[in-house]
Amino acid sequence: MNLLLLEEADFIAADRVILRDRRLTHMQEVHRAVVGDSLRVGRIGGLMGSAELVRLEAKEAELVIHSLDQPPPAKLPLTLLLALPRPKMLRRVLQTVAAMGVPNVVLVNSYRVEKSFWQTPFLEPEAIREQLILGLEQARDSVLPNITLEKRFKPFVEDRLPALVDGTLGLVGHPGDYPECPRGLDQAVTLAIGPEGGWIPYEIDLLAKAGLQPVQLGPRILRVETAVTALLARLF
Repeated sequence: MNLLLLEEADFIAADRVILRDRRLTHMQEVHRAVVGDSLRVGRIGGLMGSAELVRLEAKEAELVIHSLDQPPPAKLPLTLLLALPRPKMLRRVLQTVAAMGVPNVVLVNSYRVEKSFWQTPFLEPEAIREQLILGLEQARDSVLPNITLEKRFKPFVEDRLPALVDGTLGLVGHPGDYPECPRGLDQAVTLAIGPEGGWIPYEIDLLAKAGLQPVQLGPRILRVETAVTALLARLF
């Protein structure tokens, strides 16, 4: 945890917070904080700054906010379309996209996405939020990405995706005889990344009609979490 993120419910005054959850445990066991320590803090959805630990007990800690005057790092100019990964991988991917500064993520269905994946409790709003916060804490960011679920691939791609792609460079990561993924872009991008095993040809065709050009990273087949990191690092 490189940033202590503060919820609205933590505040007992404009400049004072009480913590009783895993953040308290982290301060005690990892940071080994003591009264008088200065800690990096950020208000979720707002600014970042510093706070002083003024009271530390077994079941709660009290901090006084000294400053909240630093803006969070800029987000990437990106909308990420991601075929819903396996539940365990989903948690890691959500942390990664939050840490890397992706502002908008659309989790979409695909032929190779098992129906059971959509039943996982990890898709509950609070479960998604928990993983995003872990990513923000790692990267020292305070603004949560927007996550949208699209369970019907064809209606989404045909009816809503063209508006998302409009004004951006549309790309779909897919192994095959396609152009190499571009590097170091300074423009807005809409990027689609498929499931384990990739998109099926029908899906590639629909994505292309919506304005997404297939690109590849080479002959190796990557796991979804690796592909996300590799593509974002290459693009930006």
